[in-house]
Amino acid sequence: MDTTAAATLARISAAAGTELPLPPPGGEQVFAAPWQAQVFAMTVTLHEAGAFTWSEWARTLGRHVSDGRPDGSDYYERWADALAEMLRNRGIASQEDIERATRAWHEAAARTPHGMPIEL
Repeated sequence: MDTTAAATLARISAAAGTELPLPPPGGEQVFAAPWQAQVFAMTVTLHEAGAFTWSEWARTLGRHVSDGRPDGSDYYERWADALAEMLRNRGIASQEDIERATRAWHEAAARTPHGMPIEL
């Protein structure tokens, strides 16, 4: 089984049907920044743990993407917003939990040398 991000996104799209908004077309690279890959991986992990179905995810992401930039350049920002909504609505994390984790991640990123893994 192909485990690349593009292949995983294709599997999610197949499971969600036409409801899943896809990132804008571009080059071969699926993610423009490491955080995008991380929020993607968190979403896949939560789905695999049974937190939500791909159809539920597609509807939530679709609402957020529809409020995004017309060119789709903020696709993964909207993805992160949709994930935060799912976490709150499922009682997995509160808004305060999300804000605390976001702050901790940014602080850890600021003190991490370029090219090194960020550790909280």
